[in-house]
Amino acid sequence: MEKERINRVQKTVPGLAFGRVRCPACGNSIQFVERAESIMVTTFYNQNGDGSFTMVSQNAEIGGELSFLCGECGKDLSSLHGHFREMSF
Repeated sequence: MEKERINRVQKTVPGLAFGRVRCPACGNSIQFVERAESIMVTTFYNQNGDGSFTMVSQNAEIGGELSFLCGECGKDLSSLHGHFREMSF
């Protein structure tokens, strides 16, 4: 029985080289910005005995679009946003 040959094809994604994002416009590979539109932030507080407040927790809901931008030149890199989310720890 003959073994099947598996041909691997490496898909080239503009702006993504060796798992690292690089801006195709300016070459930046360090600073990036995730921008969210229409955010509702809800913050919960407890009031202390002296009348001051202490934050307990905070939730944020994004109602608009997310975009991913180069932190140097501002180029829209939203096509790479999925990779950014997968690699954010």
